[in-house]
Amino acid sequence: MTALPAWNMLKGKTAAITGGTTGIGRAIVLAYITQGCNVAVNHLGLPRDEVHRHSLLEEAKVLERKGIKTGEILELSGDVTDPETSTSLVQQAVSQWGKLDIFVANAGVFKQAELLKIEPALLDHSVDVNIKGSFYSCQAAARQMVKQGHGGSIIGISSVSALLGGGLQAHYTPTKAAILSMMQSMAIALGKDKIRCNALMPGTIATQLADHDMKNPTKMAALEERIPLGRIGAPEDMAGPAVFLACEDMSRYVNATGLLADGGMYSKLQ
Repeated sequence: MTALPAWNMLKGKTAAITGGTTGIGRAIVLAYITQGCNVAVNHLGLPRDEVHRHSLLEEAKVLERKGIKTGEILELSGDVTDPETSTSLVQQAVSQWGKLDIFVANAGVFKQAELLKIEPALLDHSVDVNIKGSFYSCQAAARQMVKQGHGGSIIGISSVSALLGGGLQAHYTPTKAAILSMMQSMAIALGKDKIRCNALMPGTIATQLADHDMKNPTKMAALEERIPLGRIGAPEDMAGPAVFLACEDMSRYVNATGLLADGGMYSKLQ
């Protein structure tokens, strides 16, 4: 399911995204190709994730069969904690379509853990994927965009968790705050090159990373009560904001900001 009609808002553009076969990343891929954008999609390439890769490609074919003139998908495996993964992703996108206009640093990990029981391995993995992986991928995209000389849009997937603490998230919330800060600093560094850098900050979204909450009726009810719109977000709810931040015509003066898309949850303090 896509959240936006095929308005060709990204027609002729090239994008690359990390972690693009599931959850929010997948929704963004489908939204981008529906808008006419060609997308290079990174994924880990694990055997257990093959079902997601195949279903993404099949969903793209379904859009085509509906008569939508979609962009193309190029999918590549690799771990974002290795800088070469993002360098290769960008190079392959440029080799296939001649340029890179949009980059989305989406790959991320989260596993609930009690503060006093967090082991170094879990903290290191969270930092390696969420912070270092995002940095390496955005840096690779920025290098290509600077070389091209015609600007671009870099989007880091942060979270409402960049602004709020969580008792079981002490190893996670700092990584999402880092992505927001990273986009702000990159926007300053790359402004002279007409490259806009922004963070998309989802609230509670029904993805694999939130399975622990989605399977707990009590937790679900508490979350829904806290959200003024009265529902948990769907990955497709992030498609529109991601298209907005990518589209030069709509967001050309939006830079160094965090776009909060949480159904109003952050504001409901009482």
